[in-house]
Amino acid sequence: MLLAIDCGNTNTVFSIWDGERFLCTLRTSTEHQRTADQYFVWFSTLLNHYGIRAQITDVIISSTVPRVVFNLRVFADRYFNCRPLVVGKPECRLPVDVRVDAGTQVGPDRLVNTVAGFDLHGGDLIIVDFGTATTFDVVDTDGAYIGGVIAPGVNLSLQALHEAAAALPHVDVTKPDKVIGTNTVACMQSGVFWGYVGLVNGICEQITAERGRAMTVIATGGLAPLFQQGTDLFDRFEDELTMHGLTVIHAYNKEG
Repeated sequence: MLLAIDCGNTNTVFSIWDGERFLCTLRTSTEHQRTADQYFVWFSTLLNHYGIRAQITDVIISSTVPRVVFNLRVFADRYFNCRPLVVGKPECRLPVDVRVDAGTQVGPDRLVNTVAGFDLHGGDLIIVDFGTATTFDVVDTDGAYIGGVIAPGVNLSLQALHEAAAALPHVDVTKPDKVIGTNTVACMQSGVFWGYVGLVNGICEQITAERGRAMTVIATGGLAPLFQQGTDLFDRFEDELTMHGLTVIHAYNKEG
């Protein structure tokens, strides 16, 4: 079985793929100090709790936090006796091209999402990922990654607003009942929600105009379902887009 690991700036997700479906998905906070042994204790404890028995034979890792990769490599080697495939490393081949400026390093998560989006929906895509940053990845007709946009994440914007203005509280992200807020919290929630609706809509329109063709907009990430409410921003929502991409990349490398 394959253990797919997606390490982001905020959370790290572990999913077990049996070749047909994901048996489970486990999530923990991303901490570069966490050792391989600590990963295993956490991982095995949850598997036992859910009654999942899985013989892990392969591991693939996508990480936007380089310092975490070493301990994840040790985790795979020590407890599953395998050398993990790490997206972004020379030995990990991608089934799509990457066409950006020479010397540019593209985040592994963006490449994985590109692979997944093309596998599921074909080309001419805009993939909007609501993570620590809100990213827009553009997939060409043939599946190649051709660039994108990086904007501050929703929660990051809220945190900055709270920390920079002493009188403003920290609020949860939610869709307000009205655009015009009648109290501080409602005003902030409206500004964040409708502000990001405008941001996503505006950037997608600009990308589509620049490309000169119809583009399918795919949403993923924790807050994507929230921004689907009462809007027509997205054509598709894919909850497990990154994990699907990891399975596709793993299969591509095994075939080679």
